Amino acid sequence: MSDLKFRGYAIKDEKKWTEFEVIDFEPMAWREDLIDIEIEYCGVCSSDVHTITGGWGEPFKPLVSGHEAAGIARKVGSNVKSIKVGDRVVVGAQVDACGSCRACESNNENYCAEQIDTYNAKSKDGKVTQGGYSTAIRAPEQFTFKVPDELPLEDAAPMACGGLTVYSPMRRAGVKQGSKVGVAGLGGLGHFAVQFAVAMGAEVTVFTHQKDKIEDAKKMGATHAVLTSEKDWQKPFAQKLDYIVCTIDNADAVPFSELISCLWVNGTLHFCSMPDSSLPQFKTQDLAANGASIAVNHIGSKVEAEEMYRLAAEKGVRAWKQIVPMKDVSKAVQGVHDNKVRYRYVLKQDLQ
Repeated sequence: MSDLKFRGYAIKDEKKWTEFEVIDFEPMAWREDLIDIEIEYCGVCSSDVHTITGGWGEPFKPLVSGHEAAGIARKVGSNVKSIKVGDRVVVGAQVDACGSCRACESNNENYCAEQIDTYNAKSKDGKVTQGGYSTAIRAPEQFTFKVPDELPLEDAAPMACGGLTVYSPMRRAGVKQGSKVGVAGLGGLGHFAVQFAVAMGAEVTVFTHQKDKIEDAKKMGATHAVLTSEKDWQKPFAQKLDYIVCTIDNADAVPFSELISCLWVNGTLHFCSMPDSSLPQFKTQDLAANGASIAVNHIGSKVEAEEMYRLAAEKGVRAWKQIVPMKDVSKAVQGVHDNKVRYRYVLKQDLQ
């Protein structure tokens, strides 16, 4: 049995989204496929900021956000086969699904029509799900991922969403040795996209509007780092890239037509970011010159998550992070909002 207490830092008003209070909460009702996890670290994702500010709609309140939680399994249901008490594990942005639909039965549970988000959603028993800015989280085996011994928990935590969100589409697109991959935007997601694309064997080109990130991109393994504030920056890369991951979180800042022009025939511009506002309008003719496609994804599956963690352990992929006490969560979310983080805040547990 576990005697974990479920307490977390919550917002009570999206207009006061930097004002957190400690609350006690009830997790989803116990089932024998569930695991109780004592949280040690939780990454701060831009999705957290979109949610607590009301950018994605009015949230449930009070709300404990955070969907990059890493810690130790303390209670394991009798039906759980792959995880035991004491294992190092993470929980990402999804904590449940129906388990029986076509998506769930084909390792696409992240596309289940009945998917349940880690926080700001209703669990199967009707409780509001609460996230990882907390002492503990309860999640099914299907949405709990083991962390290789070689990978520190503080690095595994931000990969649970930030890493998986970029790894999954690149894996499905067949990124491999020799692929030419572009990464637009070098933030929390972008810095993982660069590292994982390099780990998969790709030649990576980074597009950023921030001059102070050029050297960082190269240190992460990028072959080319391009400053998009310069005139005609896209011209040397016309039809040169097979695939572009766009992680830019401000819709108005996406250089849509320029990125499209960099794609080879039938290449894809894949959006991993989900800005509050709509992307710029475009005509289908804008995609015709090279037969380009546009795609979006929703995180990734358990199969992909565990592949990602093994690759990170093998190739030395790590989060470029700033670790802060969980009590300083308000500073962390403000830093993400203001684009001041390099490149991921990771909260260290300090609640009892």
